[in-house]
Amino acid sequence: MNKPEPKVIKKKLKQREKDNSRRQLKPHKEYPADFSSNDYLGFSKSEEIQRETENILQNYSGLKLGTTGSRLLSGNHQLFEPAENFIAGFHNSKSALLFNSGFNANLGLLSALPQRNDLIFYDELSHASIRQGVRLSMAKAIKFKHNDLPDLKSKIERFQNPKTTCYIATESVFSMDGDSPELEGLVDLCEKKNCHLILDEAHALGVIGNQGRGLAEKYKLENRIFARVVTFGKAMGAHGAAVLGSENLREFLINFSANFIYTTALSPRSVAHILAAYRELQKSKVTDSFQYDIKFFREVIEKNNLSDHFLNSTSAIQSCVIPGNSTVKSIAKDLQEKGFNVRPVLSPTVPKGQERLRFCLHVFLQPKQIANALKILRINLSSSA
Repeated sequence: MNKPEPKVIKKKLKQREKDNSRRQLKPHKEYPADFSSNDYLGFSKSEEIQRETENILQNYSGLKLGTTGSRLLSGNHQLFEPAENFIAGFHNSKSALLFNSGFNANLGLLSALPQRNDLIFYDELSHASIRQGVRLSMAKAIKFKHNDLPDLKSKIERFQNPKTTCYIATESVFSMDGDSPELEGLVDLCEKKNCHLILDEAHALGVIGNQGRGLAEKYKLENRIFARVVTFGKAMGAHGAAVLGSENLREFLINFSANFIYTTALSPRSVAHILAAYRELQKSKVTDSFQYDIKFFREVIEKNNLSDHFLNSTSAIQSCVIPGNSTVKSIAKDLQEKGFNVRPVLSPTVPKGQERLRFCLHVFLQPKQIANALKILRINLSSSA
């Protein structure tokens, strides 16, 4: 006899079915044209990175398959120090501390650092990992309008007092819209109002800045930002993340971040893979060539008279807003059947009425694939109008 389940399980699942938004795990399928994965630079398939990963592992003796514990116990293997030193140097940071994922890094930083009576101001479109970290902290959380500096300024002036420490959390490229904050103005505001900026560079790493160092590097603001989070599961084609900041911040997280302290450490192979991907990024010109691909995609949007449907973005993320879960799923299905792996983003992941097709661009896409995908999209939008 099956044990009774809480009623909320069936209730919530039925509501998702009613909204046509129930998520399902499906077997992975390769498509001729990938507009879905975060593998912007094709690093996950790089034979050069694979060989370099093996070379790194061979240079260290006694490495195990697994780490057998957290870094504070048995898991602090020999590869962590060279990898973290390389990452810190690459990003012009005093230190770097590796975490097991970008979600884990944001959670570990934001839940540990802000204290009771502190304030965290966060962009209303921030990633779930930022919002979860803010929720777990002891600080008062205040969201501000998306990329709206005047709104942020007014809220700082309303809530700040001499006894509070203030943090501002945002992203350099937003994962659903593909846009960026006015970073120079944001840094100026933080300095004027004595706030500490936390910048998630997940979707900027490898794509923006010199050799893909990120938005902070593009504007030469690295030393004016309190903390940055770089994530390796996107353009780097690997896994894990790092928090960049001062030596004191690193020591604080080692001592007080539960997500670091109580997590089994990344395996030697994972850390070697991260280091190999960074070395490839440093020596290649792939970021420069990728910028031309993004520019070409925007030109084809204009040629197909689709500009009114697409959000403005100069990043790897290009979103076409198509209201309604059923409509956007139907168009995505047609594109997939024709060989283009384009995924719909449904409400409640995005607000109702803001459902969209999310095109993720890649260096390995051919111009003809981009042109054909957008032509099919234009025909679908015309027929559904």
